[in-house]
Amino acid sequence: MTYVLIPGAGCTPWHWHPLTAELQARGQDVVAVDLPCDDETAGLREYRDAVLNAVGQRTELVLVAHSLGGFTAAAVCEQLPVDLIVFVAGMIPRPREAVSEYWSNTAYDWKGDPDSDYFFQDLPVELAAEARRRLRSQAGRPMDDPALFERWPDVPMQAVIATEDLLFPAGYLRKLTVDRLGVAPTELPGGHFPMLGHPGELAGLLEGWRRA
Repeated sequence: MTYVLIPGAGCTPWHWHPLTAELQARGQDVVAVDLPCDDETAGLREYRDAVLNAVGQRTELVLVAHSLGGFTAAAVCEQLPVDLIVFVAGMIPRPREAVSEYWSNTAYDWKGDPDSDYFFQDLPVELAAEARRRLRSQAGRPMDDPALFERWPDVPMQAVIATEDLLFPAGYLRKLTVDRLGVAPTELPGGHFPMLGHPGELAGLLEGWRRA
């Protein structure tokens, strides 16, 4: 079994490192994917290919997709032998839906302060500062690409939402998850990055779903 950790907008494998350590301590193989998020020529196909190259010949895969990474998970789910998909504060696309269409299609109405820290507000000061420093620019190239899948695979899907998420409020993600996946999400405390704020709890959820 391998956990394939797919980052969201502007994020890197570093943003998964506490969860990576938790899973590896439990004896699991982990691939934290590095997407070409700051490459203005790279779209969803290039994101998909980055995941495929990182996974290689591994099988028995759990895709764990954070935020915008839901679109990358959708792009690879028909290409890989996936046993479970988990969205973490995640975007859940419909077939052929573009990111640019997603916001109106899901009635997303963000009312946050653009000058506030709506990513890392719940983290310790030093960890939040390092997490911000590690962010890369997110290119706009993938936003108009249609989601690269015709249907979700017939495999279990789960979702984790964060109750203090300032970017994707809990009420919005609860409804979205039920509407699009037909499952009720599992809730963790904290903000948009549970893998940084609550890696032990998140690892426990993943391991429980993996064994189910």
